[in-house]
Amino acid sequence: MLRSVMKAMKAWKEAPDRKPLILKGARQVGKTWLMKDFARQEYQDMVYCNFDEDESLGDLFERTKAPGRLLEQLGLINGLKIKPGKTLIILDEVQECPAALNSLKYFHEQANEYHVVAAGSLLGTYLAEPKSYPVGQVNLLNVYPLTFHEFLQAAEPTLTTLYESLHPHEEIPTAFHERLLEAWRTYLIVGGMPECVSSWAEHRDAGRVEAIQKELLSVYENDITKHNKQINAGRILLVYRSIVPQLTKENEKFSYRMVKAGARAREFEEAIEWLVSAGILHRIYNVSRPGYPLSAYAMMSNFKLFLFDTGLLKAMAGIENAAIVMDKAFPFRGALTENALLQQFIGELAVPPYYYAPDVTHEIDFLLQHQMEIIPLEAKTGKTKKAASFRWYIDKFDPQLAFRYSERNYRKDGKFTNMPVYLAGRTDFLA
Repeated sequence: MLRSVMKAMKAWKEAPDRKPLILKGARQVGKTWLMKDFARQEYQDMVYCNFDEDESLGDLFERTKAPGRLLEQLGLINGLKIKPGKTLIILDEVQECPAALNSLKYFHEQANEYHVVAAGSLLGTYLAEPKSYPVGQVNLLNVYPLTFHEFLQAAEPTLTTLYESLHPHEEIPTAFHERLLEAWRTYLIVGGMPECVSSWAEHRDAGRVEAIQKELLSVYENDITKHNKQINAGRILLVYRSIVPQLTKENEKFSYRMVKAGARAREFEEAIEWLVSAGILHRIYNVSRPGYPLSAYAMMSNFKLFLFDTGLLKAMAGIENAAIVMDKAFPFRGALTENALLQQFIGELAVPPYYYAPDVTHEIDFLLQHQMEIIPLEAKTGKTKKAASFRWYIDKFDPQLAFRYSERNYRKDGKFTNMPVYLAGRTDFLA
């Protein structure tokens, strides 16, 4: 399974200012597989420590903070000599051993010639806490579910070459366009969780995929119950379970009243922060104006929440596969499309999206900051041509680039460009 984040990991290895690396991401997005595959590709050998499976490893890190001593003991345990730049030291489920997480500081300060990478379930919630890890002493890298491009590489390799050969700003031959649309609809069903994609690639059995998705959703609920520390688990669950109703309503702005009658922001702010830090939810903010830089105009109390994987959102909402495959209209389809597009923007473009809703009449689904340009992006279901808010925005602000994503083919339509939804992650189309 090819993952684009591997390129960033290889760049980390060669960086002259490299520090110990922490991989962040929701449970089951493939962090363990990435670390081991990275070691197989780039190093002579690896030392793998899993603090959830072997509690005695935690005792080792509790006894000493000295990297030299730790390296000696880990070498003895694994029956090899740990060599700088040749052996990758993997600390997995590191949240189970605070001493191991803290040891990254000493590896950086005293033994930075050794290559160390760490990861763990819900690690983002630990790193969000003050003094929970050595600030400035580590590199951080986010790992997300597979994007559509990565999904094609794993499940539809014959289409990958075609996808990669598409040229910016050219109409796509109809036969190829329809094949890629079929693959996109499959992606809406399967999503980007590695286990789901692997199962689909091997068995082509939607029932197996759905069973995996339901199991994963249960795992996340169990994590909320067991690993939330001081935050009220019931409140986290209420927010988590409100995502589908929140996205179903016409105005997708997060509403506390939909979580619980009479709810107030202060009751659920920590719950939302926990879910976002855990990587389970993506939060995008409304801006007061579409100006540069977008972050300066973010309204922190005005936001939308999306699930981190579209396949899981489809399973959570209980949408029938036939509705997607047969291209039928249903109320949640717009939200599912927006969620899938956001998954591409976050996974491929590496810039935080915003949205713009200045009043009850107008709303632009996404704004991206590309260099000093603010690019409006509209998400449309099916092949619809309606775009009243989008045209209003273009007339008012006259952006240099504007894209409407739908299932229609590529087409320059006046001041904006219609892009097929499956190209949402292609950065070359922003040029």
